[in-house]
Amino acid sequence: MTHTRTPPPLVDLPALHTAARVLHDLFLKDVQSIPDIADLLPPTGPPSSASYSVFPDDYRVPFQKRRLVGIPDALFQYYNTTSVTSHMGLIPEIGRVWISIDHKLFLWDYIHGQDITSFVDQPDVITHVAVVHPKPSVFVDEISSIMVLCTPVSVLLIGLSTSPLPQSNRKDIKMYATDMSVSTDVEMSSVIGTPQGRIFMAGSQDGSLYELHYQQSESWFGKRVHLINHSVGAVQSLFPRFSSPKPDDRIVSVVSDCKRNCLYTLSAKNVISLYHLASEKTVQLIQTLTNLYKSAQEKAPASPAINPSNFHIIALHVIDPAESRVGVQLVAVTVNGVRLYFSPASPSFSYAPTTTQTGALRPLQLIHVRLPPPNLFHPDEFARPSNRASSTSYNAARVAPPPPPSRPFIVSGLENSCYQDGLTISAQPGDADGTDFVLCTSPDLTRIGTLGQVSTSVQQYVANSQPTTYAASAYATSGNQRPPLTEYATLLTIPGRTWAMASVPGPSLPPSIAPSPAIINELALQFSEPPRQFMILTNVGLTFLVKRRALDYLRAVIEEAQSEGAVQPIIEFRDSFGRDQTCAMLLGLACGSTFLDTGDHSMPGTLCTVSPDVANIAKQAFYDFGERPIWTERVTYGTSESSGSAIFSGRREGFAMYFARLIRPLWKDKITKPGAFGLQELNVDDNLLVTVQKNLYALKEFLDKNPHLFHSTPGDPATSRNTMGHEQEAWKAEQSSVTQLQALLTRTIEAISFVLLLSDYRLGELIAQCDAETQKLVIAMTYEELVTTQSGMNASRALVNIVIDQQIGQQISVDTISEVLQQRCGSFCSTDDVMLYKARENVRKAVESRNPAERQNWLGESLRLFTKGARTLEFEKIREVCDEYRELSYAKGAIELPLSCAQAVDPDNVGFEHWVSGCPSNDDRAKFFEKRTDCYQLVLRSLDSFEEKASRAQTPAEDLDTIRNHAYTLAFSSDDEMFHSTLYDWLISRGLADELLALRPQYLEAHLRREPVTLPKYQLLWQFYVKDGQPLRAAEVLAILAESTDIDLDLSTRIEYFTLAVGNAKSHPITAIGRHETAIAFLTDLEEKLDVAQVQLEVYNALLPHASNPSEEGNRIRQLNKRLFTMSELFQFYAEPFDLPVMKLLVLHVSEHRDEHIVRPIWDRIFEDALDADAQTHADHIIASVVPLGKRFYPSESAFPLRYIATLLISFSLRNRAQLPKGWAPRVLVQCGVPYAEIWDVLHDMYESHVPPFNHQASVQAISADIAILLSDWLEEAKRPQSSTARAELPAGRIDVAVGQYLAELDSSNTETRVIYEDIKRQLRRNW
Repeated sequence: MTHTRTPPPLVDLPALHTAARVLHDLFLKDVQSIPDIADLLPPTGPPSSASYSVFPDDYRVPFQKRRLVGIPDALFQYYNTTSVTSHMGLIPEIGRVWISIDHKLFLWDYIHGQDITSFVDQPDVITHVAVVHPKPSVFVDEISSIMVLCTPVSVLLIGLSTSPLPQSNRKDIKMYATDMSVSTDVEMSSVIGTPQGRIFMAGSQDGSLYELHYQQSESWFGKRVHLINHSVGAVQSLFPRFSSPKPDDRIVSVVSDCKRNCLYTLSAKNVISLYHLASEKTVQLIQTLTNLYKSAQEKAPASPAINPSNFHIIALHVIDPAESRVGVQLVAVTVNGVRLYFSPASPSFSYAPTTTQTGALRPLQLIHVRLPPPNLFHPDEFARPSNRASSTSYNAARVAPPPPPSRPFIVSGLENSCYQDGLTISAQPGDADGTDFVLCTSPDLTRIGTLGQVSTSVQQYVANSQPTTYAASAYATSGNQRPPLTEYATLLTIPGRTWAMASVPGPSLPPSIAPSPAIINELALQFSEPPRQFMILTNVGLTFLVKRRALDYLRAVIEEAQSEGAVQPIIEFRDSFGRDQTCAMLLGLACGSTFLDTGDHSMPGTLCTVSPDVANIAKQAFYDFGERPIWTERVTYGTSESSGSAIFSGRREGFAMYFARLIRPLWKDKITKPGAFGLQELNVDDNLLVTVQKNLYALKEFLDKNPHLFHSTPGDPATSRNTMGHEQEAWKAEQSSVTQLQALLTRTIEAISFVLLLSDYRLGELIAQCDAETQKLVIAMTYEELVTTQSGMNASRALVNIVIDQQIGQQISVDTISEVLQQRCGSFCSTDDVMLYKARENVRKAVESRNPAERQNWLGESLRLFTKGARTLEFEKIREVCDEYRELSYAKGAIELPLSCAQAVDPDNVGFEHWVSGCPSNDDRAKFFEKRTDCYQLVLRSLDSFEEKASRAQTPAEDLDTIRNHAYTLAFSSDDEMFHSTLYDWLISRGLADELLALRPQYLEAHLRREPVTLPKYQLLWQFYVKDGQPLRAAEVLAILAESTDIDLDLSTRIEYFTLAVGNAKSHPITAIGRHETAIAFLTDLEEKLDVAQVQLEVYNALLPHASNPSEEGNRIRQLNKRLFTMSELFQFYAEPFDLPVMKLLVLHVSEHRDEHIVRPIWDRIFEDALDADAQTHADHIIASVVPLGKRFYPSESAFPLRYIATLLISFSLRNRAQLPKGWAPRVLVQCGVPYAEIWDVLHDMYESHVPPFNHQASVQAISADIAILLSDWLEEAKRPQSSTARAELPAGRIDVAVGQYLAELDSSNTETRVIYEDIKRQLRRNW
């Protein structure tokens, strides 16, 4: 059996589990606090919206220009003539800007700033460039991307390989010629790719949708590279020169939706088409959306932003399924900033007759029109100073909101737009040459979220954001409780004219198993992701915009408070975002973290901090805003009982929220996943683990340095004694919760260190070396389970043991690894663990040592350490160590270690109590009993091993005998009674009972007397008492054995035990004080039981011929040999039903039961059974029956009523006196052993009785003849030497007188009898 030992209580698992529940609740809270984008644009809600929060350039502006990177000067040398043709665009996937000057292509590494790669190996003007995924198995493995170059007459494919440069965010690019190109008379644009490597594009002249198909080699059915025109059909596309372009409308943009396996096209006349990407070379048109102007006007009928003259869609943007879990799929942006949101129609919906459905892809419908902001500040107005009043107290009165813009800017000429995770930026020409205006919008979480704000303060914060809604119905009547979509909006100015814009790729978190917040919920995500950035390419350079998160707003207002002393913005921030959210962000600022936006180019994962002054203000605000915990009382009506709970302070809530958001990316995820070669590998990237750990450690360090943050201030007022008591309860509950969360924080940091350490030691190989049960445990384990469950502790200990075993196996000292484990993850490697590792190392040193004395020292030290840490040793490890001790012939270790472990696994003697109680079933204590028993088995295994080694020695080996004897001495010297019992049973089973009796160890008597009674134990016990000089106790044990109903014994064995018991009881010395009288009574009882048992044996033997009968009768007979019966039972169930006269007499004899009504019929039956036609034969039968019974039962009147038997004999002789000799009857009685005197008395009484038949003279004369023979035989017997009848005892005088009487009354004809009488008289006179 494998046991996993419960480790010492270094880790409070229940507390960790409670804290983990808090984190889980906060995960759910983050999911619920900010709605999905689809929840803000429900089909049943208002059809349009225009709610915006617009502010001048202060801390609330949602976007900020980060930097401008100018176009490298080296490029300008190529603009050497005025007739050059130049195009440019962004390739964010590889970190490059492409710039074409005539036929030359330049790839500008904008991250580095000036690095340029060129491609000039083709002669035509390059008009468009895109990078797409390659098809699998077409190119060499190094090619990770394909660059598509479009010219007016061809499309060319270039292979790209990218490799990250060390200590940098940059990528190194290499180009590969593919020899893949196709000629075309249509210039291509808007090139997009799919993850499967398909390439689509739009024809600039004919507006058709093309697919560039390529394959590894040419075939009968297709060229290596060719274009397919999906707008006119596959057959016609083979002859593109003869197909007529569509004159009415043309495709201007193609957009790929990878996750939904579809693409969208936009035409010059605002027509959107949806295509399903079917099998290779084919697409399926699902839907064509027309009349979008009319649909939009119906949803916002009064809006001036929607009219025929300015309704022109400039871009389509896919909404990722992760952003809109329930269906908003596409957003279209118009030239004046109107956004059209589309979602799949319900299955019954059909937008157009031409629509068909394929799989899960459904036609789209316009569900919401988002109108542009009507109250934008012109960028010129940002230069106005803020009218914010300066105040130095958190309680200062709120100031008036900023005034509305003096000349609001109306968006009218957008040319480019970009959308990412709810953020939209769009560019249009500015009102001054050489500048563009960029419209930036982002969700206003304070308006759409449930953040626990005070309702009255929110309106003050958004006082300048009165919504303008152009809708047929008001939101309040929609029946949806969600607030309408409200966004921040601002207008920024950038230098140059915009060519392209894109979001900056950043490290994205892998999908987590934990409940994930909406993508627009930056309050939750700002703690684990860097701020989102966009880049705008103009003819001047690349402008970077950064999204300012709530955390960045907060940092700005704190810096303002630090520099100007204005604290009002902090209060407004708290009122807008709610107490708990604000406290979480203040804690993040005060701690420092990897997600703080410092504006520099530091590598991802670098820990950043704010200035000490800003950190101090954040810390003070965290304490002040956090308020105090509150105790809420709940009274049970009708009783005096009450209970309560704490509403925690903002400090505790902020701490928990911040902690939960830091750990969410990995908390619910598995630690490992399947990797190469069938081994496991880390599931979460180690860079993410390190980043999360850095942030957690920064939090822990901050809390360790500031323990006062969660304590009450001594001067806090209390209104009453009762209130004070409740406050104390609230503070107590808060302290407890904070302590649990801090313990979880510390343990989590150590857990990450532990996983990283295992990764360094090749985690997959370590897991493969574990037993199957541990492997299954680790493979299924999450980080949460590793940190908070007993299974996690068991798995971690098993893995540490594997690491240590590796170190020991490689002859490496465990000190180094133990020190690392204790420093980095102490709760995963306790002091006890280190002690055990050192103990194992000592065993290794002992194995290597050749000096016997040194070896004994190493072994002794290892035993000391193992014994000290026994409570944490797993059973398998104990077994391994014992095996090693046996191999080294170290008896002390092989015996004492498992005995120490037996005590350690059952420190409270719960298993011992279970054993003392007789091991009842369904007892929770049994598992401790089993653990002890397993340890004892190791001792017995060691004893057996030493015994075998000693017996196998070819020549007498004193050392082996000494080791074996030493092992037994150690075992017998243990004071563990339960072990002694196990040891005795083992010795007895090996046939060493006599040796055990000779030793007479201290617990032997108790062991042998312990329930349940067994034959071997009690056989030993009575012998033990005999050897110990206690015969009466031996007799008692033998009596118990003889009478036991639980032990299967045959009748003869029981009689043997009774006989032995009687013999031992008789040996009891009279001098035994106080037990003499009891012993006599006990002996008497034993003898009676022995008598009964012997009767039973006779009954059984009498019935034995019938015992094999299969009937109930046979079964009843067999029962006689299985248990003891009473006399009554023997008579009632056997002697009587089976009609056994002799057995009846025996029962009456032994029981001394005198009852003539019972005994006389028995003797009658005996005489009847002797009946025969021939009198002599009959007489012989009577003698054969009566004489043995007489010899056995006389003088028992219960079984041998003499007078009645004599009467029967005389009656028989009288009836047959002609055939029988005279004196036959008295001679039969003499043979029965009846004394002459008694026979004479009986006959004389008959002679004198005159009772029939002795009222007839013939009978009297016959009796007289019998008496004469009897007296004659008596005299002869008395005269015989060595006679049993003494001469002196003969009543000569009485006989002489009686003979005189007999002669006087004798019939004269009876001469023979007379002669006998006269002879008697002569002998009497002569001899007496």
